[in-house]
Amino acid sequence: MSFGAPDNPYGQPQNPPPGYGHPQQGQPPYPQQGQPPYPQAPGGVPQQGYGYPQQGQPGYGYPAGPGPRVASMGRRFGARAIDGAAFFVIYVVLGFAGVAGSVGAAKDCDPNAVDYQTCMDNAGSDIAAKFGAVIGILAVVGLLYEWLMTGLVGGTLGKLAVGIRVVKADTGQKPGLGASFIRWIIPLVGGIVCGIGQLVVYLSPFWDKSGRQQGWHDKAASTMVIQH
Repeated sequence: MSFGAPDNPYGQPQNPPPGYGHPQQGQPPYPQQGQPPYPQAPGGVPQQGYGYPQQGQPGYGYPAGPGPRVASMGRRFGARAIDGAAFFVIYVVLGFAGVAGSVGAAKDCDPNAVDYQTCMDNAGSDIAAKFGAVIGILAVVGLLYEWLMTGLVGGTLGKLAVGIRVVKADTGQKPGLGASFIRWIIPLVGGIVCGIGQLVVYLSPFWDKSGRQQGWHDKAASTMVIQH
C-alpha cells in the first residue's frame, strides 16, 4: 500500500493553504523585522491611503483641494457690522417700547402738585429700570445668538451673509458649543477688564504669524474663520 508519491512518501499536501506564513501570489510581502508595517510619513503617521485622510482632503471637513481659504479681515468686520446693526435696531425697538409708558407717566406729573418731585423721581427710576432690563435681555439674546449659532451652525447671520464660517482649525468641522463659548467669552472679558479689550481681541488676527489670521479668541478655542 502506497502512502503517497515517491517524492512525497508521507502524503503531505504539496501546496500548503494560506496562513502558514507564505503570502499568496499578488499580495505584498509581510514587512521584515524592524521595518514599519505600513509606509510612514514624517512623525510616524501612516501615509494617506491607509485610513487616515490628510488635511485638505474629504474626511476632515475641509473641501477637497489644497486646503481651506482663510477669511479676509474685511469679510469678518463686515459680518460683525451686520450683526451689530441688527442688535442696534432691536435695542432701539425694545428701548422705545419699554420706556414709552414711563415717559408718558412723567408727563402726567403735575408741576403744581406737592408730590411733583416724587412723581418725577419715580418716573426716572422706572425709565432707568426698563433700560437696564432691555440691556439685560439683549445680553442674554447676544450670548445665545453668538454661542449657539457659531457652535451649531458655524456662524452668525452676519457671517453667513458674507460667506464665512467658523470651524475647528484641525478638522474643519463645526466648533461645537464648548469651543464656541470660549470664543465668545474672551472678547467679553477683555471688554470688561480694560474697556477696549474687546476691540483689541477682534483686531488680534492682524498680528497672527501662522497665516490663519487667528485672533486670541480663535487660538484659545482652537478655531479659525474660513471663506466658503
